[in-house]
Amino acid sequence: MVGVFLKFKKDINGLRGIAVIAVVLFHFNESWLPGGFAGVDVFFVISGFLMTGIIFRGIEQESFSVLKFYIARANRIIPALAFLCLVLLIWGLIYLEPLDFRVLGKHVGSSIGFLSNIVYWSEDGYFDVASHEKWLLHTWSLSVEWQFYIIYPLVLVTARKFLPVAVIKSMILGGTILGFIFCVIATYKWPSSSYYFLTTRAWEMMVGGVCYLYPFSFSNIQKKQKVLLEWFGLSLIIASYIFINKEVAWPGYLAVFPVLGSFLMIQAQRSDSFITCNIVFQKLGTWSYSIYLWHWPIVVAIYFYSLNDVFIYVGILLSVFLGFISNKYIEKINFKNNFNSLINYVNCKPLYMVWGIGVIGSVIFLTNGLNFRSIEEKQLLNSNALSAISDWNYPEPNLQIGSHNIRFIKGSSDKNILFIGASHIEQTFPYVSGINTEYNIYYLTEGGCFLTPSYTSKVNLDCSNIKNYKDVIAEVDFERIVTSLFVLDVNLPKAEAEKKEQLDLRISEFNEFLYFVKNKSKKVFVILGEPKGDEFNPTLSVRHNLKGYIAIEEARKAYATHYGAMQSITKMDNLLIIDPIEYLCSDICMVRNEHFKYYYKDSEHMRPWYAKKSLGYLDQIFNNG
Repeated sequence: MVGVFLKFKKDINGLRGIAVIAVVLFHFNESWLPGGFAGVDVFFVISGFLMTGIIFRGIEQESFSVLKFYIARANRIIPALAFLCLVLLIWGLIYLEPLDFRVLGKHVGSSIGFLSNIVYWSEDGYFDVASHEKWLLHTWSLSVEWQFYIIYPLVLVTARKFLPVAVIKSMILGGTILGFIFCVIATYKWPSSSYYFLTTRAWEMMVGGVCYLYPFSFSNIQKKQKVLLEWFGLSLIIASYIFINKEVAWPGYLAVFPVLGSFLMIQAQRSDSFITCNIVFQKLGTWSYSIYLWHWPIVVAIYFYSLNDVFIYVGILLSVFLGFISNKYIEKINFKNNFNSLINYVNCKPLYMVWGIGVIGSVIFLTNGLNFRSIEEKQLLNSNALSAISDWNYPEPNLQIGSHNIRFIKGSSDKNILFIGASHIEQTFPYVSGINTEYNIYYLTEGGCFLTPSYTSKVNLDCSNIKNYKDVIAEVDFERIVTSLFVLDVNLPKAEAEKKEQLDLRISEFNEFLYFVKNKSKKVFVILGEPKGDEFNPTLSVRHNLKGYIAIEEARKAYATHYGAMQSITKMDNLLIIDPIEYLCSDICMVRNEHFKYYYKDSEHMRPWYAKKSLGYLDQIFNNG
């Protein structure tokens, strides 16, 4: 009988504590627990278990109401989230620049409306704002859960009208298996969307449902087996926390380990376990929802204000304290959830919180962060920065596309030039496309993808076309090939020994690429890095009131690694080095013009209008000789 689990709640509460510890430690310092993000998957299993119990008990007693279920969930989830959003909005109004406040307004609206997983997925990509600048990024999981809460009871109630409970239970079991298979395939094919979407997460909550519907049976003499089951489940969860890291495609097949571990720990039904029922895990489990809500904004604040590592420990303690306060004074408020008529459901107070805060967030977003608050010059900077951050027009829609996703502009002759690399090659396109030349111009590029095989992007990208550059070059006779050296010092390890080893490997791989292409073309051009830094980033410039220029010495210092690498590659015949800093800077490198119009969209990528008028150093590529 499925009701056997009704008396087993302390173990589940303790499991919540284990999950929230992992998530908090991972976010404050991922090296402490590289796979701590799997704590969210544990939460999903617990949530599915509890929701299935509520729904099936109501169905079996013929007393289940979908509307009452929704209202109960709203009363449980919305108040604490709404309070967090309100605090962030008040703080943002006082301390954030309009550019940052605009983004916060957008994220508040999507979080309180439980659509944040979709919003964050739409923002995910190479040019995405750093995750540590998104104050409510963690609410994606709440949105996934809420979407599950909306759909799951509707499906079960509808199915019950036509099918017996036994068949519905079998459907949930089968759906869980199919959901896992889909998750594995989808994570491989669409890693970014798979992380955020319900379609690849529902199976985890359904595993919790299976756990409720198919409980293991134990007699009093089988305590040893229950202990072994609990320890095995815990081992799977802990192993996930330790041995999995954020570089793996997630959720994928590896998610089965924390999910199965959670399943087994719940099935062990150990209400007297020291592991889950000790006072520490019990308290953390009780406060886990509020701890989860508050910990991430504190993590972002540490990053936002560039605080030292001492504040990591302060932040963890503050997360627990605020979680306790939120649980005691907000989560425990008893809102009415039983209304006499359908029309009275509109009196549900948490729904007013959603509408109120959602409208406020939307207004902030639509007014560009209430930009009218700023003085005139600051308004201009904010407006120009807002225009800059989304200013990127590659690839243009009218570009022709060939095999291997190569884009090209048809010239008047059979001579070909190849531009190959990442976004620092793509940014040359506005200038190159305006050159009157006989050459056919080809672009084999992908933002975030580099020519050195050992480089791994921090964003899930399909770099196969770039990595298979030899196949492309074999198909077309290129007279000239142009690339960038920007990759060398990107995402290197922090430890000096590993850093040097990785850097030497990249230089070796880049040399291998150059030797290959110089034998396939008459000339090879390598573009060194353009000026870069926080001053060029419109968002950071406005946020921290940075100066409108950097010294040329500072610009060159940022590329010390590249200049050192030149010693090994400049000896090659038919290879020319182009140093943009020589052309773009005098004694200083300006970051905006006299009208406060920013040259870059972020710290290192030029805006199309600036590239179009400033990259005259590319003319030498098209000159004869």
